[in-house]
Amino acid sequence: MLNPAGCYDRALARLSRRDLLKLASVMGAAALARPATAGSVQGRPFFTGYPFSLGVASGDPLPDGVVLWTRLAPRPLEGGGMPMVPVPVEWEVARDSAFRSVARKGEAIARPELGHSVHVELGGLEPGREYWYRFHAGGEVSQVGRTKTAPAAGAPVDALRYGVCGCSHFETGYFTGYRRIAQEAFDFVFHTGDYIYESRADGGRNDGRVRQHQGDEIYTLDDYRRRYGQYKSDPDLIAAHRSAPFIVSWDDHETENNYAGELDENGTPPAIFLLRRAAAYQAYYEHMPLRAASFPSGPHMRIYRRLHFGDLIDFTVLDTRQWRSDQACGDGLRNCPEAHDAARTMLGAEQERWLFENLATARARWTVLGQQVYSFARDFVNVNPEARFNMDVWDGYAPARNRLYSRLTETGAPNPVVLSGDVHVHFGADLKMDYTDPRSATVGVEFTNTSISAGGDGAEVAANWEQIRSANPHIRYHSARRGYIACTATPSSMRADFKVLDRVTVNDLPVRIGGSLVVEAGRPGSHPA
Repeated sequence: MLNPAGCYDRALARLSRRDLLKLASVMGAAALARPATAGSVQGRPFFTGYPFSLGVASGDPLPDGVVLWTRLAPRPLEGGGMPMVPVPVEWEVARDSAFRSVARKGEAIARPELGHSVHVELGGLEPGREYWYRFHAGGEVSQVGRTKTAPAAGAPVDALRYGVCGCSHFETGYFTGYRRIAQEAFDFVFHTGDYIYESRADGGRNDGRVRQHQGDEIYTLDDYRRRYGQYKSDPDLIAAHRSAPFIVSWDDHETENNYAGELDENGTPPAIFLLRRAAAYQAYYEHMPLRAASFPSGPHMRIYRRLHFGDLIDFTVLDTRQWRSDQACGDGLRNCPEAHDAARTMLGAEQERWLFENLATARARWTVLGQQVYSFARDFVNVNPEARFNMDVWDGYAPARNRLYSRLTETGAPNPVVLSGDVHVHFGADLKMDYTDPRSATVGVEFTNTSISAGGDGAEVAANWEQIRSANPHIRYHSARRGYIACTATPSSMRADFKVLDRVTVNDLPVRIGGSLVVEAGRPGSHPA
C-alpha cells in the first residue's frame, strides 16, 4: 500500500533549506507538517474529545463499492477542535458486524482544507451484499456503520426497499424520523434536501422552538461547518447514516432560502452571493458521502448523477437549484404568465440535455428521478384565483415540466417515478401531460416526502385541503404530518408507505403508516394499497 508519509518525506528531501523556508512563508507551516501520527502533535494529544462526534456514513452505492465518510471533529461547535495538520485515518470494511472477516482496509488523510473530512471511494467489493465499516485515528475507533453495495449491472433483482426523506429543521422538532429510518435497515436512503437550515437563531423569541440553532444566520465556511456540526451531532441522524447508504441531494436551505442559480431572495449582488454559495457548497461536500466527481469548484458543484440497481431501478439524481431561472413574478403563490415562458429552465441546458440523453437508454424496470421540488401541478384556484401556483416549484417552470414529461413519453422510459420533497407534506400524485384535463394521459407517478421535522408537528391534513383536492384530482394521497416514505420496488410493482409521526415536538414517538399507494408496472398511475 502506498505510504503517504514516505512520499512526503522523499519530496521534502529534494528541496533545499531555502526552498523550504520560501514554501513555508507562502503556504504556512502547516503545509509542510507531516501527517500527525501516534495520537499526538509535538507530544500533546491532538484529540481534545472523541474525534468521531459526527458519526460515519456511506453513500452512492455501486456494484463493487460505496463512498465511506467521516469527519474528525472533537469540538464540532468550535471549529472542529482539530490542529491545522493533515491526520491519517485508517478504515476497514468487513463482511460481518464483528469484523471477523475483513474485506478491505486502508488509510486516508483527513485534511484541514476540507475540515478534516474523509471520503473513501471504495471498490473491490461484491455486488448486492451487506458490509460493515469503521474508522481509526489516534487510538480512537469510530462507530460501526452498515452499508450495502448495489446489485450487479443488469442482474435480476427480486426486491429493493429504500427510504425517502428530507427537510430536517433542528429548531422545530426532534429527529425521531431519522431514528425510525435507522430501524428500517433500508437498501439505501434518498435525501431530497434541506439537510440543514441556514436561518439565524431567534434570540429570546423561542415560542415553538424545541431546540435552538447556535449563532446567527450562516454565511462563511466556518459558519456552515458549525451548523453541520450541530445537526450531525444529533444521535438520531447519526443512527440513520449508520444504518444504510445515503444518496443525497440538496435543495435551498443548505445555502439560502429559495435561491435560484446565482440569485438569492434578498437582492444580493450575484458576485457577493456566489461567495456564500461557494462556502455552502464546500461545507456540503465536506459533510456528505459524495464521490470526487462532486468535488466543488468555487461556487459550482456537480451533484446530478446516475446510479443503477441491477435490472430493477435506474436512479437519476437531479439538481433543481444551481442552474434554474429566477422564480417568476417575484416568487410566492402567483397566477403568473411569466411562468409559461418557454425560455425558462429548471435544470439548465446542460443538465437537461444530459438527462434527456440518459432517458433514451433507460432499460431497468423502474425509471426513478430523485429531485427536490414537486413536479405535479398543485392549483390553489379554489383558495385564491390570484395566487394559484407556487413559483418555486415546477409549476413556476411549466414549459420545462412539459419538456420533461414529453421526453419521458418519447423515450418510453419504463415506469417513471419521481421523488421530491421541500413542501413539508406527504403527497402521492399521478403525473399528467395536461393538468387541466383529468382525462389527459398519465405519464408516471410522484411520491413527495413530508419533512423530518421542519414546520413542527403538522396536522392530518393541510389548511384548505378540501378546496385544493377538488382542483387537483390527480393527487391520490396527502398528509401534513412529519415522517418519511418507505418504498418497496419489485418487478411487478412499486409501493410507497407514507410513514408519519403524530408529533415531533415530543421526542421518540412511534411511527405509523398514514397511507399507502401502489403503482403496477406497465400501468401508469397509482392506487391505494
